[in-house]
Amino acid sequence: MSAQVESDVRTISPEMPAMFDGMKLAAVAAVLYVIVRSLNLKSPTVAPDITCQDTPLNRYLLKSCPVLTKEYIPPLLWGKSGHLQTALYGKMGRVKSPSPRGIRKYLPMQDGATATFDLFESQGVHNTRDDITMVICPGIGNHSEKHYIRTFVDYSQKQGYRCAVLNHLGALPNIELTSPRMFTYGCTWEFSAMVSYIKRTLPQTHLIVVGFSLGGNIACKFLGENPTNQERVLCCVSVCQGYSALRAQKTFLQWDQCRRLYNFLMADNMKKIILSHRGSLFGMSSSKMESADLSHLYTATSLMQIDDNIMRKFHGHNSLKEYYEKESCVHYIHNINVPLLLVNSSDDPLVHQSLLTIPRTLAEKKPNVMFALTLHGGHLGFFEGAVLFPQPLSWMDKVIVSYANAICQWEKHKPQCL
Repeated sequence: MSAQVESDVRTISPEMPAMFDGMKLAAVAAVLYVIVRSLNLKSPTVAPDITCQDTPLNRYLLKSCPVLTKEYIPPLLWGKSGHLQTALYGKMGRVKSPSPRGIRKYLPMQDGATATFDLFESQGVHNTRDDITMVICPGIGNHSEKHYIRTFVDYSQKQGYRCAVLNHLGALPNIELTSPRMFTYGCTWEFSAMVSYIKRTLPQTHLIVVGFSLGGNIACKFLGENPTNQERVLCCVSVCQGYSALRAQKTFLQWDQCRRLYNFLMADNMKKIILSHRGSLFGMSSSKMESADLSHLYTATSLMQIDDNIMRKFHGHNSLKEYYEKESCVHYIHNINVPLLLVNSSDDPLVHQSLLTIPRTLAEKKPNVMFALTLHGGHLGFFEGAVLFPQPLSWMDKVIVSYANAICQWEKHKPQCL
């Protein structure tokens, strides 16, 4: 009997290590599969998909801006993941961000609010030798001190551009509100005040309008609201905006691409901004807010809840639908007649694919509009790099300046460009 047991042990035991090795290999293969799928490592690097009409200007722009027609190459190991691109932008902004020095300007508004913006003089001569100012509207809750804004401003300054950067009302932690109102999704009052100041104090300058994310919505809405707003404007560039808050509302409540999680995180950040100005927004006698609104703010888990209970009331909108309809640039963007470049990324986790029919249709119908859609880049990421570490300048920075340079050359030498 004992001999039989020993025989069975000798028969079975050599097979056990082989089985465990197989399990290890299967586990490693599974992990590698998940990594490859989640990081989209098999996704190709391609040039942006360009939608535009065949016009002399668009042909010139595509010829003069090779960055628009060459493949965009993100960092190999993580750059093809829209989530990582977005997370890195949100956490770090940019690597080795410079610190350009500007002068802060304060503009009193009619309702008692005080708009602020930072003015950065050019650090070189523009290639046309003209005086040109970039008027820049940052993303939600952002301002001139954000790393991606500082990087873009520094690069633009060195290319000969003066830069004016709006600080969204209430976004700067060290600037108190002077009225019970802060920035909203599509309020153009502060941006308009900054542009008017630039036009008034610098009558020789021409403008290039630049908007990032929410700032793209504000910039395009501002230009489309009134034809006079487009005077002395050479062009406009909008990056990663969503075009219609009403249409985006439903997609932002979905778990697809983790949008519901992003919604929660952005709502939490908005709560912090609002609560940092609690005394001004809820304590002033002219405030439209009530104690119940503050209670709703504490329990809000989405931007829509905050917009419905707080943001829409700054301008007296009766409903969330009305607020989103009137604040979205989709109802104004078709009125823009200056050259307009709209840039989005296919893997942007915040902007649903269905929203991209808006810029694509516009570019197909209007000769002055060009729509560039990248395969990778996330939300305001667009990092470039070889394998692991991104470069300080992003693809986004290069595209905006390259497009602006081409437009300036076109305006300066239009007869020769034709």
